[in-house]
Amino acid sequence: MSATRPLHLAAEIGGPPRYDAASHVALARLAEKGALDYVTLNDSFARPGPDALAVLARVAPATTRIGLVPTVTTTHTEPFHVSSAVATLDWVSRGRAGWQADVSTTEAEARLFGRRPAAPAAALWQEAGEAADAGARLWDSWEDDAEIRDVATGRFIDRDKLHYVDFEGSTFSVRGPAIVPRPPQGRPVTVIDGTSGPAREPAARHADVVHLRATSPEHAASLRGELRRAAAAHGRDPGSLRVLAALTVDLGDAETAPEPGLPGGPPSAGQGTYFRGGPVDLAELITRWHRGGAVDGFHLTPVTPRRDLERIVNGTVALLQHRSLFRTFHPGGTLREHLGLGRPANRYAHAGTPGGTS
Repeated sequence: MSATRPLHLAAEIGGPPRYDAASHVALARLAEKGALDYVTLNDSFARPGPDALAVLARVAPATTRIGLVPTVTTTHTEPFHVSSAVATLDWVSRGRAGWQADVSTTEAEARLFGRRPAAPAAALWQEAGEAADAGARLWDSWEDDAEIRDVATGRFIDRDKLHYVDFEGSTFSVRGPAIVPRPPQGRPVTVIDGTSGPAREPAARHADVVHLRATSPEHAASLRGELRRAAAAHGRDPGSLRVLAALTVDLGDAETAPEPGLPGGPPSAGQGTYFRGGPVDLAELITRWHRGGAVDGFHLTPVTPRRDLERIVNGTVALLQHRSLFRTFHPGGTLREHLGLGRPANRYAHAGTPGGTS
């Protein structure tokens, strides 16, 4: 496969809970310096720490180009509130928002809310897919020119350009319309980790970007092919799906070669793939997997956020840029533009279904 396909790179900026905005801002700015597509900030009801979406809303005005993708659980939350919060992040970042949909599987997390017991993973991921669908419909529920803001007549909204979504899911229903105008990107980027089996279906149906953990380029290429075929079966253009290999990286000793693993890939460690070595070794792995057509890019989780992200940006990324394998600047202003994804058309714009309030 041709190596002329754009390489996409993203990084996690989480780690031990930190409650000062400066640390998250510094890491996001470092990733922005390397022209990475986006940063993620992991979150879960199972551990203490600040809310990832709120943290990245604070990071947004301190950055200018980098995409911002918090983890947002769709379990024990309301899709209407989630869609409003993600749309708000897109507005405050001027079109750089995404969200990584996740689920909460444990009884301990369920007891925090007390509304229902933990459910099987398959049911939770079905709900997550429905939440992603409802969110996309809510983002479309305002047409782009729905706001009039005519002081003379006192008209704020064109009522004919607001739409009820009337969504019925297996565990919730949403009438809409949204309370936040359509986001700058139309729909913020939806990311799903498709490593687990139950997550594959909603990933193929709803995700713009899928993270996958694979132990070899052949394994990654097989999973990517399955996802693209499933996306096509749902009527989507498989070429619009970006598949990134998820890799935990430890660049603590730049002089140490990578640990031996499966042919062509890093060894397995814990719940995912793990790489230990130097920035040059990591650049070689990224180059090999991408040139072979296994993935569209990589999502890198540093073991030690500050140390490893600095070595990723100043070492690995700099080398990839020197080899003309990765861009040296962000060519656009939105996360969709970074990823080479178009702005979605509004599904209701020509539907002729008025609704909502002014």
